Amino acid sequence: MSLPGDAQKRIEQYLDTVRAGLHGAGEQDSQEFLEELRGHVQEKLSAAREMTPLAVEKVLAELGDPLELAGEYKTNALLARIEGSRSPLRILPILTRWAGLSITGVFVLLGAIGGYLFGGVLFVCAMLKPFHPHTAGLWAFHDATGDLTLSFRLGLANPPAGAHELLGWWIVPMGVLAAVGLVLSTSRLALWSARRLGRSAVFG
Repeated sequence: MSLPGDAQKRIEQYLDTVRAGLHGAGEQDSQEFLEELRGHVQEKLSAAREMTPLAVEKVLAELGDPLELAGEYKTNALLARIEGSRSPLRILPILTRWAGLSITGVFVLLGAIGGYLFGGVLFVCAMLKPFHPHTAGLWAFHDATGDLTLSFRLGLANPPAGAHELLGWWIVPMGVLAAVGLVLSTSRLALWSARRLGRSAVFG
């Protein structure tokens, strides 16, 4: 069965709106998605054995807003690029773009930045210990209110009066191992978040 002219025109209008929302997603990938979407609509109409404008409107309504549909596809395509990656240099730029598309992406990006920064501090602290053996490391001291405070110090300034070091030279192996573990864990958490919170079924 073939579609009436007005029904076919409505489908093309919907696809044109989706195409506009796919700007920046890549011409070939966008075209493949649009063809898949067109086939999905035709399959739904064939299954319903209806080729009327009313049936077309029902199928398109089930798909949802065309711009939102395009946004979901762009998010899925974006997050698919970090699958299997463990490198912060690859993950962070993609998370940054995700943050521009979703509030969920903002929180994941902030969490990843925090994890990578802390891992970086641990690694740098461990590497600077041989150059600043008396000041770099993990130190404990009481602040002005009397509360116990722990601080990783890079050795660029003397610790506060009364501070004492906790790990000594153990900061070197432990700091490196903890830094590597934290970076890998942060990457795995970012990937898990991308799979569970970011990607969705564009259409069923």
